[in-house]
Amino acid sequence: MPLDHVSVGVNDMKKAKAFYDAALGALGWKAVMPVEIKGALVGVGYGETDHPNFWIQLPINGDRSSNGNGAHIAFHSATRAGVDAFYLAAIDNGGTDDGKPGLRSEYHPSYYGAFVRDPAGNKLEAVCHAPG
Repeated sequence: MPLDHVSVGVNDMKKAKAFYDAALGALGWKAVMPVEIKGALVGVGYGETDHPNFWIQLPINGDRSSNGNGAHIAFHSATRAGVDAFYLAAIDNGGTDDGKPGLRSEYHPSYYGAFVRDPAGNKLEAVCHAPG
């Protein structure tokens, strides 16, 4: 069965939405399903189509979000230029570097990826598997 969606917790919806609008926008994704409760934005689903595959959300229990060590989410890019654009958009919108764009040939000869941390500390990657 294919994966339906992934969610990460955030603490500041305004900052997180600006970051993901830019970073995922560089890969052709868009915010497709905002969720409001009592007039407050509490989550946003992103996707390449109208189906949200990736979510940012405030933790439902009201606690602060945290990120797991070693866990990360990788977004596919059809091109290396898309990986570069994701990285730059992420950095320009509050993300931090966790691995500049480049080949990771230890995975396979054409593995081109970049790693960032979002404003909440979640580790993200954009990856292209196509040959150079």
